Amino acid sequence: MLRDIGLVCLADGVVGLSYGAISVGGGLRLWVPVALSLLVFAGASQFLFVGIVAAGGSPIAATIAGLLVNTRHVAFGLALSEVIGSGWRRLPGSHLMTDENVAFALGQDELRQKRAAYWACGIGIFVCWNVGVLIGALAGSVITDTDVFGLDAAFPAVLLALVLPALRDRSTRKAAAVGVVVALVATPFLPAGLPVLFALVGLLFYRAEKQALESVG
Repeated sequence: MLRDIGLVCLADGVVGLSYGAISVGGGLRLWVPVALSLLVFAGASQFLFVGIVAAGGSPIAATIAGLLVNTRHVAFGLALSEVIGSGWRRLPGSHLMTDENVAFALGQDELRQKRAAYWACGIGIFVCWNVGVLIGALAGSVITDTDVFGLDAAFPAVLLALVLPALRDRSTRKAAAVGVVVALVATPFLPAGLPVLFALVGLLFYRAEKQALESVG
């Protein structure tokens, strides 16, 4: 588990580097991606915010889109309330919540292992991400065209690598396919962030198929 967490942290550091470089290369001041990474710490929302602002969009619209993308964390919080713990752990535990450490925590059997995976991965990603963003932002002031290096593909590549093992399950593959189709169909008609939420209908399909299989069994 520690090896896998280390690899994910390293990969996220590279993604953070790409984010910092893209942000500064797109015309934002160096402190903007650094501050967002420390205070927001949500890769998908940060990429979305920078993309909208760099394209000339309103910071308010970019913030709303980022919040919409991060609404999935509500479900994460409900699922991992016991893992995060109570008292003073709530605030840092919520801030460190990412797709990666949630996936690692849910993949463990015992509560102690879930907590260890969650905190180890969350802290590791936070450190690697912010270091990567700083280095990338400094590099972005030198690199004139970040698109040449394909840095914008790093983040989706990491997320794809995380979900691939789960696709071995037939029901999960079907649910993912439904979600992908819904998101693709909705993208031309809805604001950024909403198609991802509509893709959650795949979970309803997954739940229905699981219940059907259990009733047959």
